[in-house]
Amino acid sequence: MGAALAAGLLLPLTGCQDGGGGAGARATGDGAVVVAPGRPGEQARTLSPGQAAKERPDDTPNAADHAYVRHMTEHHRQALAMSALAPGRASSDAVTRLAERIAAAQGPEIAAMDKWVALHPSPGAGATAHDHAAMPGMATEQQLAELTAARGADFDRLFLKLMTAHHEGAVKMAAEALAGGNNVAVEELATEVVATQTAEIHRMRAMG
Repeated sequence: MGAALAAGLLLPLTGCQDGGGGAGARATGDGAVVVAPGRPGEQARTLSPGQAAKERPDDTPNAADHAYVRHMTEHHRQALAMSALAPGRASSDAVTRLAERIAAAQGPEIAAMDKWVALHPSPGAGATAHDHAAMPGMATEQQLAELTAARGADFDRLFLKLMTAHHEGAVKMAAEALAGGNNVAVEELATEVVATQTAEIHRMRAMG
């Protein structure tokens, strides 16, 4: 999912001397100190490791972060299931390649979210049927059955229609997480989802 950028702003690197303008640390007779760069026009400050830890932004996951990761994992899994239908059913090479790109991007994101959940266990229960139905863009069981039965141009048309709606729902969920969440790693994932899936929405509309 990527390193938490904010958590890296103040790093107590014992025994290292920063030669540039970024955050660094140096050893003193009393131990390591952290050099924190100041804002534009302000001088850098020297902090103890304890002070640096206190000034590090608190990105403790909140309810919005947990809900986003739980829901987006399920959302991604449906996208993988839909994409897996393309080989042997799609008549367009472009649709097949799109499905491959979706699987290649969202598979690792699911793995990253699973690791995030392991590090940040949710205080609440897991996803429920209501959660599944409430997620925007999710295809219904009937729509999935129709997609599974479709072949050729009919599959291409329905796949693009359902996946476009699916991506639009993912972008909406990501925007809500960016507005209400607190965790840096979740913010990074949501930002990536917005960028990647918005680009794919434009591509699918052009293909449709």
